[in-house]
Amino acid sequence: MDNKVALVTGAAGGIGAAVARTLGERGAVVAAVDRDAEQLAEVVAKLTADGLRVEAFPADVTDSASVEAAVARIEVELGPIDYLVNAAGVLRLGPVRDYTDEDWQTTFAVNATGVFHLSRAVVNRMVPRGRGAIVTVASNAAVTPRSEMAAYAASKAAATLFTKSLGLEVAQYGVRCNLVAPGSTDTPMLSSMWADETDRQHTVAGNPDAYRVGIPLGKLATPQDVANAVVFLLSDEAGHITLHDLTVDGGASLGA
Repeated sequence: MDNKVALVTGAAGGIGAAVARTLGERGAVVAAVDRDAEQLAEVVAKLTADGLRVEAFPADVTDSASVEAAVARIEVELGPIDYLVNAAGVLRLGPVRDYTDEDWQTTFAVNATGVFHLSRAVVNRMVPRGRGAIVTVASNAAVTPRSEMAAYAASKAAATLFTKSLGLEVAQYGVRCNLVAPGSTDTPMLSSMWADETDRQHTVAGNPDAYRVGIPLGKLATPQDVANAVVFLLSDEAGHITLHDLTVDGGASLGA
């Protein structure tokens, strides 16, 4: 991946930051995108201190104009984008009856519409060049119902089918589109769901009261576990793989 240009959203933390680091370690030049400019700057400073070529491009994935401006700037300053990783995401918990309009709209604006904005802007540049690879970080919740996660699950299901449909359209131009579907991953997003240590234990062992099986491998994923899957699908090693959904959940969705 030497000197390839990779755009990673949600790069200010969690899975996005792990993907940015892993791509940098593989020799890529990384455009790190996030709307939290302050946190993004801190992450990029750590990565560059480690000798990686990573630059910050603050942008809001829910704003098409912001996205288009960021993508245009990245191509001018770093070069043609070879890889796109849609890793930005938000989680709003609660029963559907208690959701506000804002809960629903924000979840879809980031998790689904954000994927559309970035993918459209990038494929419009990849297609004329006849090459490129996109990975959207979705979720095993896109195929397995979860109590109090309806908006998140629905938005990830939308992003999943969008990415596969896009991949079908652009395959003829040499652009591959795949997904990585993590399960419970040790990030701040996951810990925000826990009230105490009991909730952490239920995540691994399962919770029959919530109709949730545990994780057969008996452990949470790390952000690096997910990043490794993302980078594989971007790489030439996956050069004949497109429209694929790679689940990284330790067996929690029982192969669904």
